[in-house]
Amino acid sequence: QVQLVESGGGLVQPGGSLRLSCTASGTFTSINTLGWYRQAPGKQRELVAAIIGGGSTNYADSVKGRFTISRDNAKNTVYLQMDSLKPEDTAVYYCNAIVVRYGISYNYWGQGTQVTVSV
Repeated sequence: QVQLVESGGGLVQPGGSLRLSCTASGTFTSINTLGWYRQAPGKQRELVAAIIGGGSTNYADSVKGRFTISRDNAKNTVYLQMDSLKPEDTAVYYCNAIVVRYGISYNYWGQGTQVTVSV
């Protein structure tokens, strides 16, 4: 099994910044893709940003230029630096990892961390 532990959510004013962290632990050979998704009330879960092992990244159009995803492979940790936050960024943010164990890929989710952008 793999556990994903998230941290860094909270309340911030519009224009502010937050940094989310997610660390993976458990039994796996490697981590392929790490990503962040979010789900606002009444909306479907959506991809925010993802980073693959080689370092290539992918961002939702709504966060390009404001959010930065990065990973520390030695620590099995992914970060999401969120700047210039807007009220519409308010959501529960979920960490996602695609790990490889004995040649098979598995998909795991964190429990989520609340991000609220409000005055």
